[in-house]
Amino acid sequence: MGPHYLTNLFKPNSIAVFGASERPESVGGNALHNLLTAGFKGDIYPINPKHEQVQNQVCYVNIESLPKVPDLAIIATPAKTIPAIIQACGEQGVANAVILSAGFEDKAGKVLQQKMTETARTYGMRLIGPNCLGIIRPEIGLNATFSKNQALEGSLALVSQSGAICTAVLDWAEANGVGFSQVVSTGDAADIDFGEILDFLALDSKTKSILLYIEGISESRRFMSGLKAAARMKPVILLKSGRMPEGSKAAVSHTGALVGGDDVFSAAIERSGAVRAQSISQLFAAAKSLSHNIQITSNRLAILTNGGGPGVMATDRAAELGLKLPELSAESIKKLNDLLPEHWSHGNPIDILGDATGERYTQALKICQEDEQFDGTLIILTPQAMSDPTGIAQSIIEYQKQSENDKPIFTAWLGESLVSEARNLFSEAKIPTFRTPEAAVEAFSFISTYHQNQALLMQTPATADQCCQPTDTAGARIIIDSVLAENRTLLSSAETRAIMHAFGVPITPAVEVNSATQAMVAAESMGFPVSLKINSPDLTHKSDVGGVKLNIHSVQEVRSEFTKMIEKITKEQPNATIHGVTVEPMFKRPHARELLVGVMRDPVFGPAITFGSGGTAVEVIQDRAIALPPLNHFLANKMIQGTKVSKMLKAFRGLPAVNHEAIVNTLLRISDMVAQLPEIQELDINPLFADETGVMAVDARITVKSLPANHKPYQHMAIHPYPNELVQSVETPKGLNILIRPIRPEDAELELDFVRNLSERSRFLRFMNSMQTLTPKMLSRFTQIDYDREMAFIATTQDAQDKTIEIGVTRYTTNPDGKSCEMAIVVRDDYQHKGVASALLNSLIQHAKSKGIRKMEGEVLSENSSMLSLLRQFNFKLKTMAEDRNVIQIELNL
Repeated sequence: MGPHYLTNLFKPNSIAVFGASERPESVGGNALHNLLTAGFKGDIYPINPKHEQVQNQVCYVNIESLPKVPDLAIIATPAKTIPAIIQACGEQGVANAVILSAGFEDKAGKVLQQKMTETARTYGMRLIGPNCLGIIRPEIGLNATFSKNQALEGSLALVSQSGAICTAVLDWAEANGVGFSQVVSTGDAADIDFGEILDFLALDSKTKSILLYIEGISESRRFMSGLKAAARMKPVILLKSGRMPEGSKAAVSHTGALVGGDDVFSAAIERSGAVRAQSISQLFAAAKSLSHNIQITSNRLAILTNGGGPGVMATDRAAELGLKLPELSAESIKKLNDLLPEHWSHGNPIDILGDATGERYTQALKICQEDEQFDGTLIILTPQAMSDPTGIAQSIIEYQKQSENDKPIFTAWLGESLVSEARNLFSEAKIPTFRTPEAAVEAFSFISTYHQNQALLMQTPATADQCCQPTDTAGARIIIDSVLAENRTLLSSAETRAIMHAFGVPITPAVEVNSATQAMVAAESMGFPVSLKINSPDLTHKSDVGGVKLNIHSVQEVRSEFTKMIEKITKEQPNATIHGVTVEPMFKRPHARELLVGVMRDPVFGPAITFGSGGTAVEVIQDRAIALPPLNHFLANKMIQGTKVSKMLKAFRGLPAVNHEAIVNTLLRISDMVAQLPEIQELDINPLFADETGVMAVDARITVKSLPANHKPYQHMAIHPYPNELVQSVETPKGLNILIRPIRPEDAELELDFVRNLSERSRFLRFMNSMQTLTPKMLSRFTQIDYDREMAFIATTQDAQDKTIEIGVTRYTTNPDGKSCEMAIVVRDDYQHKGVASALLNSLIQHAKSKGIRKMEGEVLSENSSMLSLLRQFNFKLKTMAEDRNVIQIELNL
């Protein structure tokens, strides 16, 4: 794994500043001043044709006059001048630019921005901005911003769409002693967006945790891929402002009315393994904890306080956030009884009373830290007449220095003048300190939630979880194509039921009729009692307009109700198209609960699945959980558990528990349906009845939309499913039976054993160094992949003990141009020369072609003769690198 392709952007050795100025109020003047005062060690080239010298630096006329080509251009000139500057930089070979300038907001500005971006793309030049604050890398003294702040060096990365939020965080951080590894303001993100920046930060050794401020996402797949890559390796906490009401404006179903864009965004973030903050203050709280590299693997909190009220406030906030406040162990209670006055709280929160001294605090803290029930301790102090806030803080700091216990400590010293010195001492000692109990609890929650969300990040379900009968995807697609061919978007009741049957979702039968006679015949044929429902594409909520009649027991009643329903709705809804009614058998199960399952199409993240309480009052009750497909058993169960109605699915008041697995299977089938049928825009099953025997849908609604001509499989989904269709059994020419399949996160141990079993020479030839094993970060990076822009195929077989072993792996990662990829391949020593490498490489090449990749590249050591021979067989072009004769560059046009 070589340097990331954005390394020279974020860690340049030389910088040109366009628009450099002596004027302190100018953007270019500030940017140059910050570069000089931050201590950047590389070359700095101010560019301004009006000056020979700026800020005591030699000033150049243009990019052509520089003594050498810089790694990075900082541009702070008027918007209209920038396309020409980008052109000149591209011609000189400048690879990266940060555009601080604004002026691209109106129609003319958008044209300028497009021209600028297209020019940069022509030269392979990467851009940050425009309209951004800039970038900071304290490690190398880089402050290429026009901010008034200088960032301290640390391990926290900040990426923000808003320059104002960047400056606010930097100002707060300076006062709180929080340092940064990298600060990036993306601005309008004409080129580089969150996804690529997160890719870089995921591999950046200086970055231990990441803060994001987001206003909107343009490429959901790229964003999710980068976010998941980063969150696999380090905590990521983000704040998003704004809402996306477009997600529900045009909704015609219960689901669309229930689910807004922000709900879907939260579901996406949870699935990515990151954690979402809800306010700037929460983001600051998270930043303070992350800056100290605190690790919390669970969410059990002890609260230690010298006042009952603040302890209760902390408890309330902990309960709201779902944190656990376990009771003290019997041994801890005994120790505290021996230590504390008689009237201490005897529970968690642990109130050690208002006259608590530093010694009492530290001894009680030691007991909490040693109690296996807790993962961390929050210490609260209110400055009372008998307390010494500074002295107690010093005692806690001294205890922390000497303690070998690595459980985190959070502090909240309430007040201002009496506690300010104590807060400063905590900050200097790298102990997170907060002004309120709630903020401290939120900080603990963010870090613990990050580790819990890793379980969701590990889920890479296939499109079809093996739960029920096979689906008839081809038949369903024919039905949808027929509907679209008729320029319709809403499926009829019969068509909807056919789609449900094709994917194994139980649903009651229905007969569409357009006369009273037909209704009577249908009812008599299916048996009484029946229901009548108006059949109209314009009436979503049928019961609201008198379009539903239940429990009809005779032919005469069918005729009467049909006539009354048609007359009433025709009169009251004159603009509605009426196709008659549907006749359906009454579904009566005394133990059934009413549920809702639906799908809506979010404008950014694509299809989102919702589950919750069903019936006519769903919009009022608002009980639902939301998830992005694809789902598996784990994710479906989590959805169910996230609703209030889940408690009603268990046995209560004489009702038996529902068939839980049947609900899970329905969610899996709906997930598979929307993955396989990208034309589906909305789906609404309400109600879905569930009881001890299973589930049954009694009403459903589907809307569809034609796909663009260039639509690729799963392109409509933010999360690419595990590609089951790529699994294949192969017999090599040497007669070896192997299974070739895409790698999974759960293959980590398999991959680790594989690398361990490689000879030292094979490891050297693959990784070009003498590494002995994979680090945890490398292991997660290799096994938890994005199946859209990268692929890894492993070859497995059975050993003598019939144990599955990995014997080879090949992978590619798509380059930023989207047209080329970098590949690698290695086979276990005892399985070389048996056709394994050829089978793997053939699979990799075919998959790259299917993704539209045009060129496959890589590097091979010249001494790796076996690999070079294999590559020649596949018509790779080989070229010795001029700068290193020991390395061969390989290239294959696809």
